[in-house]
Amino acid sequence: MAVDYIGAIEAAQIREDLPKVIVGDNVRVHYRIREGEREREQVFQGDVIRMSGEGARETFTVRKVSFGVGVERTFPVHSPKIARLEVVRHGQIRRAKLYYLRDRVGKAARIREKRI
Repeated sequence: MAVDYIGAIEAAQIREDLPKVIVGDNVRVHYRIREGEREREQVFQGDVIRMSGEGARETFTVRKVSFGVGVERTFPVHSPKIARLEVVRHGQIRRAKLYYLRDRVGKAARIREKRI
């Protein structure tokens, strides 16, 4: 008789309080940063260009342009270090991965907003 210990542990770590995020969304991630004894929240806002993994190992990559330089950061979806996750707007896309945005500059790098 096989018992799924790993599945049971991962199921306990999944967070239900975060909104559903999909590729193309513009999100604001409030991430807890620990500096010595102090802890603060750092906000990272950008477009979700990739979703990867499943269950407790699910991650998403957010891309933003800061001072003319593209910055990408990968966050675990169910991490306790994510204090808050806000979806600013939903994007209208036709791809599962938006790696082509890395080669685009200015207005060409924008994602159109999904009309509801």
